[in-house]
Amino acid sequence: MTAQIGTPPVRHSGGTPLLEIVDLEQRFPISRGLFRAPVDFVHAVDGISFEIAQGESLGLVGESGCGKSTTGRMLVKLMEPTSGSIMFRDGDYERDVANVTGSEVKQFRRRVQMIFQDPYESMNPRRTIFDTISEPLAVQKVGTVPEREERVLELLRLVGLTPPENFLFRYPHELSGGQRQRVAVARALVMNPSFVVADEPTSMLDVSIRISIMELMTKLARELGVSYLYITHDLAVARYMCERIAVMYLGKIVEIGPTEEILNNPRHPYTKALLSAVPVPDPSIRRTPVEIKGGISKAINPPPECRFIERCPFAAEVCRTNPHPPLEQQGDRHFVACYRASEIADINPLKQIEESMEAARPAAG
Repeated sequence: MTAQIGTPPVRHSGGTPLLEIVDLEQRFPISRGLFRAPVDFVHAVDGISFEIAQGESLGLVGESGCGKSTTGRMLVKLMEPTSGSIMFRDGDYERDVANVTGSEVKQFRRRVQMIFQDPYESMNPRRTIFDTISEPLAVQKVGTVPEREERVLELLRLVGLTPPENFLFRYPHELSGGQRQRVAVARALVMNPSFVVADEPTSMLDVSIRISIMELMTKLARELGVSYLYITHDLAVARYMCERIAVMYLGKIVEIGPTEEILNNPRHPYTKALLSAVPVPDPSIRRTPVEIKGGISKAINPPPECRFIERCPFAAEVCRTNPHPPLEQQGDRHFVACYRASEIADINPLKQIEESMEAARPAAG
């Protein structure tokens, strides 16, 4: 893991990372001055740095508008970053993706794929399932038509659409939402990628079929050694899917670390607030909520101080008179961007819930 700007780089313990992102930025101009030069910008992603190890699943968590989907799109080169580097290392292939152009983009796309949020909108309704899944093979000129058909049949079996011959020449409207998302997973894996960005792939699905898609993705990650950036707003999903979690707020990563460490020992006020909003199964359980003020702030020309200061219940003078805090180590591979992280460490919403539930259980015997 690499700390944000102003802090020394910190390595993930898994050796050489598959992806190393350093000071990545995406700014969108929204107004221009007298001579047409941009004067106002939306800071969608603002100087974030992190790593993803070979075979690792990293969850990127945050509210809508925090920049997580923009980050994912930059990592697979669906969007060009304003600045920063994205080092991608896969065997003997090593490139700064931010600077890859021309024919090298096609070579890079063999190694990365994306699963989109909406299975209804991510497929061409006029193309069969075979056409949809085999398209990357056709674009990359891989195999003959019979070989591509065999590969598609293999992928349909792998994602649980059996017998695969029954699905090969169907159209998207003939499938359920869960089946379409399985097709989307198959399409993402058809080129044997090393890295997949999954942008809230279960959020548009019924609760009853979400778990089956999540189980499928974790199974395939285990069997194929694929690394995931799993984008979600749901901490429960991130806990199920990911070894590590990065919490994002208004273009900044504010906390990153191992999943259980983040959930059991949250250090940033925003992470604590997200956890305190998790529904409690027993209405008799009481907890002290971490209440934050208002809605998500605007990312237009944000001030230099902490991005969370306007909503933070723990904001102090140190937060108002200093620039946005860098990520600093607070535990084993656990990094937090908060000046008061040590002072508020004892406030733990998840632990409060677990202790209350334990106390409410009838004594054994």
